[in-house]
Amino acid sequence: MDIDSNNTDLICEWLVRFRRTPERQRYDPSMRIQSPSPTPAALGPDEYAAAKSRIGPPAQQMLELARWIVDSSAVLLAAPETLRAAALNQIEIVTGDTVGEQLRRTALSELKPLVDSRTRLAALENAGYQTVADVADKPAAQLTRLPGVGAHTAGQVCAAARSVADRLTSQTQIRFDTVMRPHLQTELLALLAALRHADATVAAVGPVLSDLAAHIVPTADAAARATSRFRMFFASRATKHATLSALRELETLLVDPEVLALQQTLTSTGPGLDPGAYLPDQLWRDFEHNAAAFYAILESLGVGRELDGEAARGFLGDDDARSVAETELDTSLLTATLRGYQKFGAQFALQRRYAILGDEMGLGKTVQALAAVAHLAAAGHRWFLVICPASVQVNWLNEIQRHTVLDAHSVHGRDRDEALFAWQRSGGVAVTTFGTVGGVSLPETIALSMLIVDEAHYVKNPETQRAWFVGRMIGQAERALFLTGTPMENRVSEFRNLVAYLRPDVADRVTAADALAGARKFRRTVAPVYLRRNQEDVLTELPERIDIEEWVYLSPGDTREYRDAVRSGNFMWMRRAAYSSSESAKLERLLEIVDEANEDGFKVLIFSYFLDVLERIGSALGSKVAGTITGSVPAPERQRLVDAFTAYQGPTVLLSQIQAGGVGLNIQAASIVILTEPQWKPSTEEQAIARAHRMGQVRAVQVHRLLAKDTVDDHMRQIVARKRELFDEYARKSASKEADARSVDVDVADDEQRIVEAERQRLGIK
Repeated sequence: MDIDSNNTDLICEWLVRFRRTPERQRYDPSMRIQSPSPTPAALGPDEYAAAKSRIGPPAQQMLELARWIVDSSAVLLAAPETLRAAALNQIEIVTGDTVGEQLRRTALSELKPLVDSRTRLAALENAGYQTVADVADKPAAQLTRLPGVGAHTAGQVCAAARSVADRLTSQTQIRFDTVMRPHLQTELLALLAALRHADATVAAVGPVLSDLAAHIVPTADAAARATSRFRMFFASRATKHATLSALRELETLLVDPEVLALQQTLTSTGPGLDPGAYLPDQLWRDFEHNAAAFYAILESLGVGRELDGEAARGFLGDDDARSVAETELDTSLLTATLRGYQKFGAQFALQRRYAILGDEMGLGKTVQALAAVAHLAAAGHRWFLVICPASVQVNWLNEIQRHTVLDAHSVHGRDRDEALFAWQRSGGVAVTTFGTVGGVSLPETIALSMLIVDEAHYVKNPETQRAWFVGRMIGQAERALFLTGTPMENRVSEFRNLVAYLRPDVADRVTAADALAGARKFRRTVAPVYLRRNQEDVLTELPERIDIEEWVYLSPGDTREYRDAVRSGNFMWMRRAAYSSSESAKLERLLEIVDEANEDGFKVLIFSYFLDVLERIGSALGSKVAGTITGSVPAPERQRLVDAFTAYQGPTVLLSQIQAGGVGLNIQAASIVILTEPQWKPSTEEQAIARAHRMGQVRAVQVHRLLAKDTVDDHMRQIVARKRELFDEYARKSASKEADARSVDVDVADDEQRIVEAERQRLGIK
């Protein structure tokens, strides 16, 4: 892909140095480089002879490799700053192009309100100047050369045009067009992707690369004489010995496993740092799958809505908002890029110490909580505890590993005692459930730095046992953060109960009158403890797509059904066994997602391959379901169901078999999509999601994939991921714009049989 020449000058100089060195193993962040001795150690006779044999070309090769490592490390460490400068330059180009297009559509006559009565626009129009763009970049002196245009008119018109252009520039926000895919936006996406890669790489290996370079440079300098037999011949005995000792130490350093792994990191990271190496189609696919990450990088560059709106601050007063924003946030142990409102949420949690984060679903409450945890961990705090429903416990473990470098401990299930002991011994983030928190004890030697309670409305009734256990933990915690996406202004008594755990003084001030006065009045009253933002408050680039993997553990009933399915060898039964029992973990999580969506007024679209799964879901949801699209429903009736779903005033649910409703229908009314099980073809899922995530959608679309750990879902997700990689690789090498996915298809029947056999072996079923 071609990159603007101004950006090319900024980046091409340092990319070429990443093109060589042999393949090595991947760097493990746990590795540490051993520092060389300040003075080279004395060499034994054998070591001296070995080092002496390296004089000349072998030493030259070692020095070249050492210099390559040092130079490449410097290049990599400078890459984020270089790419940021290039991205900011491209942002100016994209913004300028957008503003220019708007000016070209604005008639010159639109300037009349901005100029005085003595200004004559007719003379300019007669000379062919029809739009604001025609005069915006012209100096006044040039316009005065036109017949009938005096200095006054030229000055007035130029000033008005510049004012319009400046106002448009300040108001223009970049919104990526996934339909037209403009070339300038594609270039910007490439720079953002490269910057994201550079930031992640430098965060992982930057400090150790700096240390390595600092170790290599003096050692290589001391060994440099060994590249010349002539210089070594005339050197003194002491100089020879010092040179060979340094050469021996340099050789030992270069073949150290940690250094070999770092060499591979430097070699493999090069293509990811080169914006020109990204294929446009792949870039836009990546953007559609993870738009939030790209927009977060834009925000980190200072682009996008500033967090200065009252709603984006959760209706905090100016003084409170300023106090929160001034709270330091250390993100060194965080691997995610925070958006502005997410940073504010983490700062709020830290500044308030005891708080409720009630953001609308889809805004990333989990990552905000983890940002607060990572900040405290960077400051030396060691123990953190998450209490959540069993249905999201796996998600928490995954998110901790995905967004932080902290250790995650699963204090749930059969191994919870061992995990609890490991957490108490080494620290990190322990994740337990409302059902098992009663078994979590804290020795006096442990200071619980932060307690996080997810889906906090589970403890709205203080008379329950789970509420008692949570209250006990809060009493032992230095900080506590409740997470709930359920709007609280409609449930004053419940909300008062939640606040009472954290700030009894605020709870005493919460009254029904506050809620009746409206959301703003209510939130101002509870501002000392409660922060809530809605999507329209903070996501100005809508619509984007937010993909969420909802992993659950099978319940005992699910497990019995699943084992029976595996024993039978019936692959299709295995795929839907998680919905067969009366205690289905997947169904429980689905109902929670639908309930939260309903609370926020969202419409939900649920896809399954299996008709009986849809029937089970429909029975559980009852009157919330607006209709069901199946293969037996005629096309006109399908459209009627979609129209009724769209026209319905309020939250509702539409069920669909993925083959029947996954193509040919526009269902932009839905902003929540749930896939009840993995599908064999990535295109099947993408086509289904595209029913809602398409032109005309005005809200961010959340895609929830329901997946069960230690089941067929694990295998299918791995195989489908490989298929996607194969297709991407095929498309990358193909000259065709319409690469055929069938060219990388594998035999599904063979995959099914392999999965059945693998599960039988894992479960000990013959």
